[in-house]
Amino acid sequence: MRPPILAALAAAILAAPPAAADKHHFEFMNKERVGELRIGTTQAEIARLLPGQPRRGREVYEAADGMYRQKWTYARHGIVLSVSSDKKGAPKTVDGITCGTRCTLKTARGIGIGSPLADVQKAYAAEYNKDESKPDIFVAGSMYGGLILNFKGGKVSAFFLGAAAE
Repeated sequence: MRPPILAALAAAILAAPPAAADKHHFEFMNKERVGELRIGTTQAEIARLLPGQPRRGREVYEAADGMYRQKWTYARHGIVLSVSSDKKGAPKTVDGITCGTRCTLKTARGIGIGSPLADVQKAYAAEYNKDESKPDIFVAGSMYGGLILNFKGGKVSAFFLGAAAE
């Protein structure tokens, strides 16, 4: 748990108007899709898009933004969703999508597990964040809102859509 001063500072930062570059990253993150999943997908839509019951983690309150978060794991699909709501036990919406080796879904630009780095570079050239990327991690947008792709052997091994940092 964060000390109250850090929670207040985090809330103030979150309430501050985003810089133009940050706004672009959030717009990109909110438009991007993984299959038909997107940031903001509702609990009812999730049930339609991902058959079967997820393994649900414990619901956790995060003081930095006042949201209740939970991890929903769809092992059969290779997907872990981070879902949240502003009230404990309330219906959730997606705020993060992690895709692993079993995931067959592709991004809106056709990138998925096994896609070569060259295809990722071409698809996300306009959103490429050189400062936050590393040799085995490609960041489109930013860690604060974007698509983060991990590579092994020059191919996508996992990817995440959402905010990886506060």
